[in-house]
Amino acid sequence: MSDDLDRLARALREATPSPEARRKAENIAAAEKIFAARQGSHDSPRHSPERPKRGAFRRGMDAMLTTLSPRAALGATSAIALVAAVLVVPMLDETDLRLTRAPATTPETGPFAQDAVEDQAPAGAQTFAGRAAPEAEAPMAPPPPVTMDMAEAPPLPSPEIALGAIAPASEGYAATPRMKRAAPDPVIAPPESDTEAFPEAATNPLKVTAEDPVSTFSIDVDTAGWSVLRAMLEAGQLPAKDSVRIEEMVNYFPYEYPAPEGDAAFRTSVTVADTPWNPGTRLVHIGIQGALPEVDARPPLNLVFLVDVSGSMEDPRKLPLLKQSLRLMLGELRPEDEVAIVTYAGVAGVALEPTKAAEREAILAALETLGAGGGTAGAQGIERAYAMAEAMAGAGEVSRVLLATDGDFNIGIHDPEALKDFIAAKRDSGTYLSVLGFGRGNLDDATMQALAQNGNGQAAYIDTLSEAQKVLVDQLTGALFPIADDVKIQVEFNPAEIAEYRLIGYETRALRREDFNNDKVDAGDIGAGHRVTALYEVTPVGSDARLTDPLRYQPAPAAAGSDELGFLRLRYKAPGEDRSRLIETPITEGGEVTGEMRFAFAIAGFGQILRGGDYLGDWSFGDAIALANGAKGEDAFGYRAEAVRLMRLAETLAR
Repeated sequence: MSDDLDRLARALREATPSPEARRKAENIAAAEKIFAARQGSHDSPRHSPERPKRGAFRRGMDAMLTTLSPRAALGATSAIALVAAVLVVPMLDETDLRLTRAPATTPETGPFAQDAVEDQAPAGAQTFAGRAAPEAEAPMAPPPPVTMDMAEAPPLPSPEIALGAIAPASEGYAATPRMKRAAPDPVIAPPESDTEAFPEAATNPLKVTAEDPVSTFSIDVDTAGWSVLRAMLEAGQLPAKDSVRIEEMVNYFPYEYPAPEGDAAFRTSVTVADTPWNPGTRLVHIGIQGALPEVDARPPLNLVFLVDVSGSMEDPRKLPLLKQSLRLMLGELRPEDEVAIVTYAGVAGVALEPTKAAEREAILAALETLGAGGGTAGAQGIERAYAMAEAMAGAGEVSRVLLATDGDFNIGIHDPEALKDFIAAKRDSGTYLSVLGFGRGNLDDATMQALAQNGNGQAAYIDTLSEAQKVLVDQLTGALFPIADDVKIQVEFNPAEIAEYRLIGYETRALRREDFNNDKVDAGDIGAGHRVTALYEVTPVGSDARLTDPLRYQPAPAAAGSDELGFLRLRYKAPGEDRSRLIETPITEGGEVTGEMRFAFAIAGFGQILRGGDYLGDWSFGDAIALANGAKGEDAFGYRAEAVRLMRLAETLAR
């Protein structure tokens, strides 16, 4: 050890520069100039021999540094460093010591920025905190920790010294060190993982009516697309193209469509209006209103909460928000409804056996015990939840599995298609699956959409407690009590009246023409009181807005002898039935264009801009904002005002 210390002392002596008489004189003169300038700079009394009770330690340090030459002072501090090394080196075996270069400090940003402005010294002058002119502030504070700023000069060679675990001297010594308060290392939050996945689907293409007059798709009552969009914009980023599902944006908002009459499950309404972004085309607006039975008439509910408690759910926007959301929902259940809680992480478990909703305290206590940790055995949890729901089922009752997750399934799903087949088989037994998504970073929206579609349920994304209020309180009846299964829409356009058309949205819900009459093909489901909106942009025959040329060798369509623009067909199954029912409605010009329809047009235009706006011309965010602002209407819950705010935010982010 003594040999190492001798080598260290010798190296320090060799590395120490010799004093320069001229430079020393310049520094002393600069210090005296600063000292003189500071004498009249404060109203408070200066420290002096007449005030012996304060600053004794500091005056002693001043005296020592004044008496000692720079070489002697450096020798004294080197001795202190040697003693410290003797004490510290034995502890380095278990200590990870890293010597890092201090960041450069400028007068504008350093911890002593104000002092630097007041006490600027000539270039090349050395300034030491211990030898600065006495400060006039009172009372005196203990001297702060100091560190040497090593970033202001090129490095000098440093001796190679091996002292156990001590790293070599980093890069060099500053020629003019400045003393500054030690600042803690900056705390940089680790970047949030980004493994989000969304269904990939190209924007619906323009169709030539004479070549392909029929459009078929499944309805969609999900609203997750709007909530995901909001979360992205409020995080300061424009949404990914695949995350923008225009039909879910439009269907997020409530509309007042005519209610069905008698025992009818639906009522359809069709209106044709001018297109806001293209004066040469028309918009066909299709509105579907589902029946809303009285709450007292609804059947008993068996609800299984399938809660993801894996490690990825630890974020405050995930499991804690999930628990708050389910608390809100409990207040909407009737005393005879039953609730169970199944959890899954590395393995699945039961947190709450079937319990009557009247036993609210027991349910809340079970919720509060949930904590996050482990992997995500989603498949095992789903199997356990379905088994629990089947055990709870009774005659005439409704059974639902409500999956609450961020969608990060990473254990047990070796074949996603097999899982979807399992869920599809369970829906045929009468147990439906709805999905609530939480959090950002690893949101697997594609998986959640697939599970909800195969489970005859609804997918929603909850990013705030207000959204939980909307989904689980205001719209609970529609989310949990179905009035129609496998709802499909087919529109046939008249080529004598319509040259081109395109469906706006529903890219992930497209069906083949033959699927419409095939009752074995699954489609979307509608809950009590749900509303569905669909929009087509159509180009009348003879319009200058037509984008395609007529075929040279194909005869022009003959007039059909009808003023119908097209024909709407809707198929659905009543819950529990195997055969579908058919509703038909002709599409003709006219109909009242309401403010609610214009608001839907604004949202559809907004969504198209976010997806690239291939068919919008120069229609902009500003046009969408103006249209939405003029059509907000009553807006009892502020949803439409929020939409305008998000449009303005997107406009700013896009600049």
